[in-house]
Amino acid sequence: MSDLLNIYIQALDSANSGIIITDNTQQDNPIIYCNKAFEKITGYSHNQIIGHNCRFLQAQDRSQDERFLIKSCIEQGKDCRVEIRNYKKNGKLFWNELYISPVKNEKGEITNFIGVQNDITDRKKSEHELREEKLSIEKKILERTKELVESEAFLSSIIQTVRESLLVLDTNYVVLSANNHFLNSFKVSKEETVGKLLFELGNHQWNIETLKELLTKILPTNNPVIDYEVEHIFPHIGKKVMLLNAYRIEFEGQYKDRILIAIEDITEKKETDRRKDDFLSIASHELKTPLTTIKGLIQILQRMVPPDSSDKFENTLDKVAMYVDRLNDLISDLLDTSRIQSGNIELHKEKFDIDSAIAETIDNLSLAAPNHTITLNGKTGVAIMGDELQISQVLNNLISNAIKYSPGSDKVDVYISKVGNFVKVSVRDYGMGISAQDKIKIFERFFRVRDIQKKFPGLGIGLYISHEIIANHNGTLWVESEIGEGSTFSFTLPILNK
Repeated sequence: MSDLLNIYIQALDSANSGIIITDNTQQDNPIIYCNKAFEKITGYSHNQIIGHNCRFLQAQDRSQDERFLIKSCIEQGKDCRVEIRNYKKNGKLFWNELYISPVKNEKGEITNFIGVQNDITDRKKSEHELREEKLSIEKKILERTKELVESEAFLSSIIQTVRESLLVLDTNYVVLSANNHFLNSFKVSKEETVGKLLFELGNHQWNIETLKELLTKILPTNNPVIDYEVEHIFPHIGKKVMLLNAYRIEFEGQYKDRILIAIEDITEKKETDRRKDDFLSIASHELKTPLTTIKGLIQILQRMVPPDSSDKFENTLDKVAMYVDRLNDLISDLLDTSRIQSGNIELHKEKFDIDSAIAETIDNLSLAAPNHTITLNGKTGVAIMGDELQISQVLNNLISNAIKYSPGSDKVDVYISKVGNFVKVSVRDYGMGISAQDKIKIFERFFRVRDIQKKFPGLGIGLYISHEIIANHNGTLWVESEIGEGSTFSFTLPILNK
């Protein structure tokens, strides 16, 4: 039976179509298997796919009618065929022809769903171009010519007034115009720039293979290139770090038209960030030593409390100890951030029982937050190879955040399950939720939601540290949330092979 199973898996991995299997018996119907073609089509690795619901491929494009059709068919246990917009890991749009079928057991219960997908982007593109060709050519030329002249004149006036280096390219990457800020920043003339191929400007500083690939991809998909860093020794201005953003500008009725490139000099910002990191590292280390001494002295004082001392004296001493512990935790987080930035974070990997580690962390938090009910659901019965203390730190942070940012709720639900070769842990709260815009940056260092900054103290480094810890364990950490509907933070960890 094992040999037959291996043959089936090899056959699935040899298929050209992307294939996934989800577990309908688990919360949120997570993906438990994907073949090689699915990884290739989506750009995600196996580790980054397992445990997610397949809707993660739609990113923020959530208003598609096809999403609701898929949801309805799954709820009713029906077959389903749709053509839906999905997004690869690099943000590139691709059209997906998706077939979904339920799998039933001998009792007729739906245990799994199988999804088969094919990338039909080229077909969609051809259909679009064919529709364009059917339009009245001569009439469209007259309309476009007028609109193009008006649009380019308007665009040109905007470009010249923006205090950022801007280039306008045609579809062959030839520079059509460069604003004064670009000419002044790079100390070049208009004659040296306009009419030249982007990749031949200066000493070929923009002739970068990955950049060429990104610019080629944005044209047919209308997906921008966001925050692409270029570090180079530029003629006349020396070594700089530039941040590049590129957008395709589509004039009315014209499929391929112009590329707008915005270039920002972030050399000073990068240097400032480096100095901040150095300061964080030095300050954290210097604070840690005297704080450890203070903590030890307080513990000595607590053991030396006279029998006839007042309750107020003992309570005050306990409060001092509590605030020293909080300060110690804060400095530890800052040290972790510094180590992550410098690549020196240490992992002490050992085999441990994930169920026991999760349960113990929840028990400790329940004692610290008696006014909240933390419920654990599920069990895996498997072992993990990792740093148990760091995994506990991640869960501690997620549950603490769930309590902290849910002032109107007194419960937190924790789910643990086995999905494929991974353990999936989810922490669900019933609080304020997170906007789509903030979810994109929620795991960035020092990022805090603007509304939260006013109401809740913090530095915005807990989720950043948690994200890096899970990544260092070859897992993924993500969030699903809607404003007013609470949030669910989930992470996966690979199961230790016996």
